[in-house]
Amino acid sequence: MEKVSVALISLFETILLGYLSYKGNIWEQILRIPFILEIINAVPFIISIFWPSLRNLFVPVFLNCWLAKHALENMINDLHRAIQRTQSAMFNQVLILISTLLCLIFTCICGIQHLERIGKKLNLFDSLYFCIVTFSTVGFGDVTPETWSSKLFVVAMICVALVVLPIQFEQLAYLWMERQKSGGNYSRHRAQTEKHVVLCVSSLKIDLLMDFLNEFYAHPRLQDYYVVILCPTEMDVQVRRVLQIPMWSQRVIYLQGSALKDQDLLRAKMDDAEACFILSSRCEVDRTSSDHQTILRAWAVKDFAPNCPLYVQILKPENKFHIKFADHVVCEEEFKYAMLALNCICPATSTLITLLVHTSRGQEGQQSPEQWQKMYGRCSGNEVYHIVLEESTFFAEYEGKSFTYASFHAHKKFGVCLIGVRREDNKNILLNPGPRCIMNATDICFYINITKEENSAFKNQDQQKKSNVSRSFYHGPSRLPVHSIIASMGTVAIDLQDTSCRSTSGPTLSLPTEGSKEIRRPSIAPVLEVADTSSIQTCDLLSDQSEDETTPDEEISSNLEYAKGYPPYSPYIGSSPTFCHLLHEKVPFCCLRLDKSCQHNYYEDAKAYGFKNKLIIVAAETAGNGLYNFIVPLRAYYRPKKELNPIVLLLDNPPDMHFLDAICWFPMVYYMVGSIDNLDDLLRCGVTFAANMVVVDKESTMSAEEDYMADAKTIVNVQTLFRLFSSLSIITELTHPANMRFMQFRAKDCYSLALSKLEKKEREKGSNLAFMFRLPFAAGRVFSISMLDTLLYQSFVKDYMISITRLLLGLDTTPGSGFLCSMKITEDDLWIRTYARLYQKLCSSTGDVPIGIYRTESQKLTTSESQISISVEEWEDTKDCKEQGHHRSNHRNSTSSDQSDHPLLRRKSMQWARRLSRKGPKHSGKTAEKITQQRLNLYRRSERQELAELVNNRMKHLGLSTAGYDEMNDHQSTLSYILINPSPDTRLELNDVVYLIRPDPLAYLPNSEPSRKNSICNTTGQDSREETQL
Repeated sequence: MEKVSVALISLFETILLGYLSYKGNIWEQILRIPFILEIINAVPFIISIFWPSLRNLFVPVFLNCWLAKHALENMINDLHRAIQRTQSAMFNQVLILISTLLCLIFTCICGIQHLERIGKKLNLFDSLYFCIVTFSTVGFGDVTPETWSSKLFVVAMICVALVVLPIQFEQLAYLWMERQKSGGNYSRHRAQTEKHVVLCVSSLKIDLLMDFLNEFYAHPRLQDYYVVILCPTEMDVQVRRVLQIPMWSQRVIYLQGSALKDQDLLRAKMDDAEACFILSSRCEVDRTSSDHQTILRAWAVKDFAPNCPLYVQILKPENKFHIKFADHVVCEEEFKYAMLALNCICPATSTLITLLVHTSRGQEGQQSPEQWQKMYGRCSGNEVYHIVLEESTFFAEYEGKSFTYASFHAHKKFGVCLIGVRREDNKNILLNPGPRCIMNATDICFYINITKEENSAFKNQDQQKKSNVSRSFYHGPSRLPVHSIIASMGTVAIDLQDTSCRSTSGPTLSLPTEGSKEIRRPSIAPVLEVADTSSIQTCDLLSDQSEDETTPDEEISSNLEYAKGYPPYSPYIGSSPTFCHLLHEKVPFCCLRLDKSCQHNYYEDAKAYGFKNKLIIVAAETAGNGLYNFIVPLRAYYRPKKELNPIVLLLDNPPDMHFLDAICWFPMVYYMVGSIDNLDDLLRCGVTFAANMVVVDKESTMSAEEDYMADAKTIVNVQTLFRLFSSLSIITELTHPANMRFMQFRAKDCYSLALSKLEKKEREKGSNLAFMFRLPFAAGRVFSISMLDTLLYQSFVKDYMISITRLLLGLDTTPGSGFLCSMKITEDDLWIRTYARLYQKLCSSTGDVPIGIYRTESQKLTTSESQISISVEEWEDTKDCKEQGHHRSNHRNSTSSDQSDHPLLRRKSMQWARRLSRKGPKHSGKTAEKITQQRLNLYRRSERQELAELVNNRMKHLGLSTAGYDEMNDHQSTLSYILINPSPDTRLELNDVVYLIRPDPLAYLPNSEPSRKNSICNTTGQDSREETQL
């Protein structure tokens, strides 16, 4: 009776649902599989009520499992719809597949067991065994159906399985592939138990990904973090291949989605993230559009997760004020142009900043046979760290002492370079606040070192005596006394030396008398614990010695020409005000055009202006607002007036009026519409007497079908400049750092090939700075703004790095904070001998803090003597030829040099070379090689002279003077590199450029005396300062 009741209820429910879902076609409702199954299972029970003899009829009740499966699907769908869960397709499909498989097996078991009752009478287990063996296509044959009805049933079930199961598997595979593309979800449980950061990008390239991962996971405390990438595009093939590496597959989760959708932000668990990095796509042709997308992403994340720290990269400075709410912001064009400007007055500033913001252990180049590569690679491991003074072993003993005293003695004792402090009651960082700044226990000290103090191990002097191997490294050939430093030379062990005060006027600080000369070399004054007010007043950093050397008339005219103040007009919102050299009246816009005369002047080229200093030429596509940040550091008030270089902007497109209104207040700033592709434009803007040529990457060439081809035009143009004007210092910006190897390219130069092999070895070792040994990068002649992406990543651990970098580049000016400048070591300064003595000299006299050295040396394995393109295999033989024929080669080279300016003599020299080549068989093998080499020399000279004649002819055609064009001056025989925070024992060499952080000159002006003029203290290579009117 219970079965009949259930059958009636089920049949009534089925008819009711069919009626409710009726849409005009009754057969559609009748032929539905659930309706047919309900009729088969319910109608026999209802008929048995009126026909009792049918009560023994077998009814396949087991088919109700399919009805249960259908009800389960509807229930799950209703549940997900009620909780508004949209990411359940995969779960539903897996559930349907499992339930379908179970229903098939259950139906087959029950059907076989019933139909075989007249045969073997299989039990439930044997039926299950038969079904599993059959559906798995194994078919052992030990259990087989015997009746025709059971055989027919098995055939029907196999056909159903062959149709139903593949469809289910296909849908499941499709959903799985879609899930793999979208990346799935980051579970809430993981988000609450693990730490993760989210990286939002519009398109993910392999270079950007590896830069982020290598820099992020370079810090030990971030090893347990997970990186969730949220990107709207499908995963790139190279990215997919990298993320399958076990080291990254366990740490990096890729989600395909948009930061503008709350659903995707929920998938990434943005509200539980430790930080969110939002990066702009710099390869877009429309960079403003890329910034707009970045701004919207930042707004969306801030709206969804207000407490999540934001690290945002923006491209154009005028868009920066839209994201002022972000915790850390890096504006690409601001940093780029400020870095390019400082490169013109402090060589290789771009390389200095790049090395400081990259995480490195200083192990690069340690296996190289070249000494400069070892020193350069070791010093590249220096980074900026911070520590509270009272908790520091480095600086705790200097509480109550002056900043310069602490900086000098900490460097002398531990090899660390103290560069700045932050007071407890002030959020601003002060770089080298000067000798008047007294250190407090709660001050946060910022210092440069190979490792942070917490990871350093300290060794006493007694322990150090037991290991003379490491000490002997620092003696070198000079056998100078060692005063500390193991930390700055690439190890975390720090030698604690005797810190007792030594007489600075003793023989260790002055050179002995030379021969008959009895004049004693000057000694270095000690660095005072507390600054002497009188001594500081006599060292007025704002005075200008050049004004004492000028006549009164020149001084009056100079003061009338320039003033000092804040620029009255800024081209964009959010620019930091900087005290600058300005004109009393703004220049008319017509006078800003260099190559066009107007009613105010009749000059049409740079030579006609008669500038006293060499030009700085900037080649850019458009006059963007970021270019304003190139001018401001070069016109800052602390730059000596007599050293201001004229600035010429060589623009592809004419600037707008807003930009001209911003630059017309600065002295000696001009623009010219032209391109570096055109030799006439280069000559008109004064390239022949320019100090620096800055080539900015063009926005229109930043995107290409093949990514790395974006720099092709820039590289070829710069190579042409390098060939035409070999003495010109060219600073180039590239889109991709990997293309730096093509700068000043010489195909068969053996030294360049050796550096290429070294770069590959460093890359195989996993170095983040494999490109650092390329000569153009080491010398600061090329850089890529993408190398500064690590500044944003590093700020997650060091939240002060962006502020310090902005202060170094002059983008921010904090009262009392110093600025970056440089000084050159001359012959008069070599008596100082070592970097430690120079540190003492600067700290005791002007309060400057040195942070590194820019050194230039001659190449050892260079081909610049002959500039012949030879293969690496032939190099050794050529070297032997040079040594054996040294005297005659010198004579021939000097002869060809003298003949290069006389076409008749040059023609005779070529005829002489051809005659020698015809007599080749009479000479020995080595002599023939020497003759071939000399002949190539002559052809090389011929090519150079052709280039020189081309330039001279164009200059004559344009009516320009050819005086000053030096076609033969070539810097290919030198190499330059940077030593950040070198050892105190480092020998100073002639022409070394020392990077200094100089105190703020305005901090030395008392309130009662707004302007004064004192003589500057005599320092080594110290440049002069102007008088400031406040």
